Amino acid sequence: MNRPGSDRERIIIFDTTLRDGEQSPGASMTIDEKIRVAEVLERMGVDVIEAGFPIASEGDFKAVREIAKRIRGSVVCGLARASAADIDRAGEALEPAERKRVHTFIATSPLHMRVKLQMEPEEVLERVRDSVTRARRWTDDVEWSAEDASRSDRDFLCRCIEIAIDAGATTVNIPDTVGYAYPEEFADLIRHIRDRVPNIDRAVISVHCHNDLGLAVANSLRAIEAGARQVECTINGIGERAGNAALEEIVMAIRTRADLLPFETGIRTTEIMSASRLVSAITGFQVQPNKAIVGANAFAHESGIHQDGVLKDAQTYEIMRPEDVGLVKSSLVLGKHSGRHAFRKKLEELGYKLGDNALNEAFVRFKQLADKKKEVYDEDIVALVDDEIQAADQRVRLAELRVECGTGIRPRARMVLEVDGERREAAATGDGPVDATFKAIRAIVPHEAELPLFQIHAVTEGTDAQAVVTVRLEENGRTVHGQSADTDTLVASARAYLAALNKLLTKRGKTAPAALTA
Repeated sequence: MNRPGSDRERIIIFDTTLRDGEQSPGASMTIDEKIRVAEVLERMGVDVIEAGFPIASEGDFKAVREIAKRIRGSVVCGLARASAADIDRAGEALEPAERKRVHTFIATSPLHMRVKLQMEPEEVLERVRDSVTRARRWTDDVEWSAEDASRSDRDFLCRCIEIAIDAGATTVNIPDTVGYAYPEEFADLIRHIRDRVPNIDRAVISVHCHNDLGLAVANSLRAIEAGARQVECTINGIGERAGNAALEEIVMAIRTRADLLPFETGIRTTEIMSASRLVSAITGFQVQPNKAIVGANAFAHESGIHQDGVLKDAQTYEIMRPEDVGLVKSSLVLGKHSGRHAFRKKLEELGYKLGDNALNEAFVRFKQLADKKKEVYDEDIVALVDDEIQAADQRVRLAELRVECGTGIRPRARMVLEVDGERREAAATGDGPVDATFKAIRAIVPHEAELPLFQIHAVTEGTDAQAVVTVRLEENGRTVHGQSADTDTLVASARAYLAALNKLLTKRGKTAPAALTA
């Protein structure tokens, strides 16, 4: 488990952004988007990528299978409930993988067994053995999880773990499914398992902590100190309800507090910002400015006292270097005379690695932006590229938009959209220019989705700043987010709405089975 020449124990990083992260309301990804995220995770050095829940839908199955075909540096994992159909579906999806893992689970808390499973404890024990045994038909790398472990009876939990290991599980996962545990309490649970399960030396102990009380990272770190050697986490901490333990926070805590945590990970931390931005762009979930490690303010200092200290010695107020997480300070300022080479260089500094086609499209958008702004800041380019990433593969695209509004006239929008390559046109009036714009979209692509969120913020300062618009649409229990940036707020609004609408069109027909693990 240790790196040659290192006396620090290796912590396995298990990323579930593509599975648990995608369960965040509105965070659905297309197959191509999932592949892009998986490739970034592999480049980061993530040990295990949980690619999805194959039985959830045909789309999930295809996504896991395509990722299994492409990823070689990381283990590719598929989730399955403790049923033959789930496990076989996961095994089939993972067949092309060079290194694969089936992750099967069942609830073990009295509440979940009684209410959700409607099973007696002895039935659950039998199901544990059967599910792990079946998963071993597909691969020697089997992970077993005890859903709601932190609220389970400890003696019963230990019996389940012992049976899972006897049946062939090589990793046993102890989730704090509802984010209920307290750090020392959770650490004591891990110590109890190590002391009471006789065959625990034959498996790696993993933890999967949710953030309902804001303790996911703290619980994960205390569990590591208590003997866990795999941590399940997500980029930006996304996930169900309040989210999961954030990968970037766990990794940088281990790296920064090496004096207290004698461990190491295989994560290339300089790729953290790139991964964070990609996940944010694809899901439409903005990273809050004061978010640890990857937030816009994480390395910003406004207080005069702080600024003075940082100028004299960065360590006065910075416990990490921005460069360590992929934030590169650059003197390369772009404008309308900047060429393709300078633009590519800037993208590389910002952590983006685009193919030729994507680069060309982004460069065209950059030139258009540079004609409107004297100086194009890093934040502008991040917003621009994130916009391009989200717009890729959209069925409905904005071709033209003209809006009339002002004092004494009723706002009117005339719009042309490309729908599956066909140009369609409509005009609409509304209570305001944004309302008219959105009604024009509805006229071209009829739908009944509600708009519970419409949000605008400026990327940079000044009257020529780009506006970033975030839109949330809800339809029949499905929630999607869209985001776009432009110096024209109405154009950004239209594109953000279309980004959400495209996700909704993709999501229709995709239903997830009940009882997902957390």
